[in-house]
Amino acid sequence: MTKCEIISIANQKGGVGKTTTSFNLGVALKNRGKKVLLVDADPQGDLTTCMGWQNPDDIPNTLATLMNDVINDKELNYKDTILHHAEGVDVIPSNLELSSLKIELVNVMSRENTMKNVLTPLRENYDYILIDCMPSLGMITINSLAASDKVIIPVQSQFLAAKGMNHLLSTILKVKQKINPNLDISGIGILITMVDNRTNLSKKMISELRSQHGMVFKVFDSVIPTAIKVAESTAEGKSILSYDRNNKASFCYDNFASEVIEIGRERKQNKDAAQDR
Repeated sequence: MTKCEIISIANQKGGVGKTTTSFNLGVALKNRGKKVLLVDADPQGDLTTCMGWQNPDDIPNTLATLMNDVINDKELNYKDTILHHAEGVDVIPSNLELSSLKIELVNVMSRENTMKNVLTPLRENYDYILIDCMPSLGMITINSLAASDKVIIPVQSQFLAAKGMNHLLSTILKVKQKINPNLDISGIGILITMVDNRTNLSKKMISELRSQHGMVFKVFDSVIPTAIKVAESTAEGKSILSYDRNNKASFCYDNFASEVIEIGRERKQNKDAAQDR
């Protein structure tokens, strides 16, 4: 097993495609022979629902269960918690219990590392662990960033969606400085989503995002178009890659997965070369 990468899919703004990106990127990576675990870190359980479990509040064992077990020094029951999707990816589900956990974390020692303690033992089983973060910068999202090696930020190609980028980037930098020194700042990638190439506004926002952030952070070449079929696929509990393989969004997520793999390979080679000097 190659070294596992834990990647947070994060943005404090909702409706930018975090959940859709997490699911479809996970399946695209699996289609390239990678072992992938998805983590639903949102109490709304949208990722869990999109993957076909329509009633997440009825699931007995979730991310909140595992995090509670860490807090109470109990043995972690991964076998009964990790669910297996028909397209070959695994998922740790979530539901409203995660909201209650936020309150409990207030008085927990090293509370920022609770999720890290859940996920670290799983590194040996997977090539990629993708965390679908909730649309806030609260304690659960801080836990996600504290557990991660890298961050992918989906950003809608609209003015208001891009406006809050600086606050998110500042939070990521603070997490690296104070909590997680292993968080790779050069591994922060911006994925432009919900693009309508017919409009001048989308083209303008893509250009501005690349010029404002491209010198410091990776802005992926792949952009994800707006597509009705993507919404249809999640309603069926399927990725767009299996629901409509010839859809443009399917090709875009496929290319995006190639970029994620290649960037990881390049960074590993650069790190190995630096260590050999």
